[in-house]
Amino acid sequence: MKIKSSVPEGQSGVWKVEKFEISKEDARSYNLRNQIQLFQGRPYRPVEPGIFTRLMRNGTVVMSDTPAETEDLDWFAQNVIGNVLINGLGLGIAAEIALSKPLVSNVTVVEISEDVINLVGVPLSRKCPKDKSLVVILGDAFKWKPPKGVKYNTVWHDIWDNICSDNLVEMSKLRRKYCKRAQWQGFWAYYDHLRIKGIGW
Repeated sequence: MKIKSSVPEGQSGVWKVEKFEISKEDARSYNLRNQIQLFQGRPYRPVEPGIFTRLMRNGTVVMSDTPAETEDLDWFAQNVIGNVLINGLGLGIAAEIALSKPLVSNVTVVEISEDVINLVGVPLSRKCPKDKSLVVILGDAFKWKPPKGVKYNTVWHDIWDNICSDNLVEMSKLRRKYCKRAQWQGFWAYYDHLRIKGIGW
């Protein structure tokens, strides 16, 4: 399934949403380098030519809607139901997927940057279906506390800029935090993190 962001271009503070193009030559060169990294224990995440959207902070790409980054959301899309919590707004793709599912009723997103909320959360809120609820909260995923007694059918964590084995420590913290509050939890690039760590699949 191809997943694309519908968020418009814009800028708020040091954050920016913009369109960009990957040419056939750019894709070929990137994928060749990526294959070499595969032999060095890095994950293989190919890209394809096309027009895409990226979220940038101080001129550095934090995320994009290229298949190399969004492929893990297939996993999320197959499991998301009911009351949903998403840690990390990004380009809002996970939230859009959740809101498109008939078995999803409520979506809560915790995002640490007010600028990202301005750029992404506000446009998403305007498009939220009338039969669903979308709440975007300004907060830190590690410090924010869900309302007392509230449980989630689906929790998705995507707060990391890069794939790094050090992120596994934070993943473990979040998993423990929601182990009694979530029926299902998922993490962006989780299996790639394990591969880098040498744990295997």
